[in-house]
Amino acid sequence: MADAKVIPFDDDRARPGAQRPGRNGRRRPAPAGQGTPHGAGDGPDAEVSPLPARRAPERDGDAQDAVEDHERASDGTAGQWERRIAGGLAFLRRRITGEYQVDEFGYDAELTEQVLMSLLRPLYEKYFRVEVKGVENIPSEGGALLVANHSGTLPLDGLMMQVAVHDNHPAGRHLRLLAADLVFMLPVVNELARKAGHTLACAEDAEQLLRRGEIVGVMPEGFKGIGKPFSERYKLQRFGRGGFVSTALRAGVPIVPCSIVGAEEIYPMIGNARTLARLLGFPYFPLTPTFPWLGPLGAVPLPTKWTIQFGEPIPTDGYPPEAAEDPMLMFNLTDQVREQIQHTLYKLLVQRRSVFF
Repeated sequence: MADAKVIPFDDDRARPGAQRPGRNGRRRPAPAGQGTPHGAGDGPDAEVSPLPARRAPERDGDAQDAVEDHERASDGTAGQWERRIAGGLAFLRRRITGEYQVDEFGYDAELTEQVLMSLLRPLYEKYFRVEVKGVENIPSEGGALLVANHSGTLPLDGLMMQVAVHDNHPAGRHLRLLAADLVFMLPVVNELARKAGHTLACAEDAEQLLRRGEIVGVMPEGFKGIGKPFSERYKLQRFGRGGFVSTALRAGVPIVPCSIVGAEEIYPMIGNARTLARLLGFPYFPLTPTFPWLGPLGAVPLPTKWTIQFGEPIPTDGYPPEAAEDPMLMFNLTDQVREQIQHTLYKLLVQRRSVFF
């Protein structure tokens, strides 16, 4: 038997005008003028004409601009991350070498700005979704005394007020809070409070800060306000003896009332374990619908919607120096501040749609 000739399946040279496979696997007809002449494809010296080179499509102006914008955005993002990393490394170097400054109260401005505020900001913006009103009533320069209501079982309202002042005031001012003795007796909390600019709630420290032109915050209700039962929410407790008014009069700074709505519901206090509180040395031991029944999970605050409103400032620079010793004047000014805060609380509660929205 004669040897059979094997013709490969992919050999199209013997078929003039045969379709050539395309890039997608389908076959396409050979372009005109490039087909092999009839009968000339069987020879070994058959000449195959190459396909013409394909030209890259030209980009129109809008597409080119879009590409350039994307490249610039990518470069900007990379540069921003590089600056953040460089700033973080420089911050760590200063922490390690001790090349940072604190004032006589222990306030660390750099640590507060770059670390503490960054930790509090997600809680402020995303969790409690704080809405701020009347921030323009806080002076752009010079001292001022912010007086606010106090509530919530844990003093988160003071921290949220600190972020509200710093992030919303055009001058980016820092709030220096006056805290109770217990804050500076607790380990870790003591150091963090000092670093954040807080100091002991005494007239001497407050007056010194005010005379230096600082914004000082005080919550005269103290533990009576923060530890009151849920049934008495948004009912202001007694404002002490008016010591904050005397301090403002001596320093000659305005008093700015501040009303905070939303903090009362983060830990609804339905009971107080007084015996346990005395054993632990606390002013109260809260019992809430979730704490201590759910353990550590019960310490998570409820995600209420907050509103912080700063009221019209009450000037004190028009009074004579001896006015700070006038008990009747201090009583009247204290009552004026308290009534303004209480009235604003009622107004905000009427306007509020929901506790959580």
